[in-house]
Amino acid sequence: MTLIQFKNVTKTYGAGDSTFRALKGLNLAIEDGEFLALMGPSGSGKSTTMNIAACLDTLTSG
Repeated sequence: MTLIQFKNVTKTYGAGDSTFRALKGLNLAIEDGEFLALMGPSGSGKSTTMNIAACLDTLTSG
């Protein structure tokens, strides 16, 4: 059973000419009983992904 699923998720911060795309086209499925480790350099979208999964932030599209 899929507990969390992201399909083509995009998250953009800012407005107008000063925008920053934190996520672009993220696809992720976490099944019951699975463990997940998000790893990557600073600014790669790890915290943004977890904030969206925890409903602490909203996605722009997807």
